[in-house]
Parts: sequence; C-alpha cells; structure tokens
Amino acid sequence: MPKLVLVRHGQSIWNLENRFTGWVDVPLSPLGEEEARQAGLRLTGMEFQVAYTSALSRAQRTLDIMLETMGVSLPIIRDQALNERHYGDLQGLNKDELRRQYGNDQVKIWRRSYETPPPGGEALKDTAARTLPFFERCIMGDIRQGKNVLVVAHGNSNRAIVMKLDNLSKDEVLELNLDTGVPVVYDMACEGKVLAKSVLA
Repeated sequence: MPKLVLVRHGQSIWNLENRFTGWVDVPLSPLGEEEARQAGLRLTGMEFQVAYTSALSRAQRTLDIMLETMGVSLPIIRDQALNERHYGDLQGLNKDELRRQYGNDQVKIWRRSYETPPPGGEALKDTAARTLPFFERCIMGDIRQGKNVLVVAHGNSNRAIVMKLDNLSKDEVLELNLDTGVPVVYDMACEGKVLAKSVLA
C-alpha cells in the first residue's frame, strides 16, 4: 500500500511578515527551519522512494532539512508545476494593510478563491491547471508503481492536490488551509484511490 505525503514548506520570512509571497523566492524563517525539522521527526522511520518539490528555495530547503533529520537520501525531482500560486500584483504586499484597504472578504477571495484571481495573478484553478497534470503524470505514476512519495511544496499547489484527493467542491476548498510544516499522509491504492488520510500535527 503506497503512501503519499504532502508537506507545505516551513514558515518563510514573508509568511512571518504576513506578506503575499507567490513566486518570489524568499528564504525560510528560523521557525520555518524548526518546522521542517519537526516534520522530518514526524516522518522518521517511514520509507520513501522518491521526493518532489517546487522550483522555489523555501520548499527545497524544507525538504533538505526534513531528509537530513530523517537520515535518508532520496532522488529529488524539482518542478515549477509545484510552485506556489502566483499572486501577481499582490506579491510582497502586507495582507493586513490590504484588508484595511479592500476589506476582509475581498482579501479572502484573493487568497483562497478557486475561480477569482488576484490582480495580475493566478486563481487556484490556474494553479491546479499546471499542478494536477504533473501530479497525475509523475507523482501518481510513482504511486501506481507502488512507491512511497514525499511532496514538499506550497499552500496552494498542495491545496489543489488535496482538493482532488478529497473530492472537495469549489466552496469547500475556500475553507481549506494547510499549516506550514505539517505532513498530510495518504494511504493509497496503487490504482490511485485514497484508502485513508491522517494529519501529523
């Protein structure tokens, strides 16, 4: 029974500063590095055959710390299909300042909506349109071969994957939040069906 583990990267400097990050390549905060270590500890003893991550350093660094903590070395596949949602004109801006300017509801739509993109950026459906074909072709390709797969990516690329695996509606995914550094473990059938899910918080 293969396992698929999804981890959102540890807290970044801009997460700490409450800024929209998107494709800006910012490093982990000290807390983010500790979250990566804790994620590695939670997964120690679980065997993996391959790891996937994005083209952004905060996800790659999280994965490196996790593997070091777990004491393992894996083949690593890096691809921008797993990058965070592109926040367009909002990248680098403070979320609280935007709430004061545009209101809570509008900022929530920009952050979480499936169909409404932020100005100049991607909606979740746009992130899903690049993430899910890669997920189905490569990651599920490994699952179908019986491999245990570790994916360390981002809030929204992982949300797109969880939306598919959990069969969430567009309204349900609006409320889905994935915490930094917390492994989500799926027990999978080789044909791709989800058998069980647990969150190692």
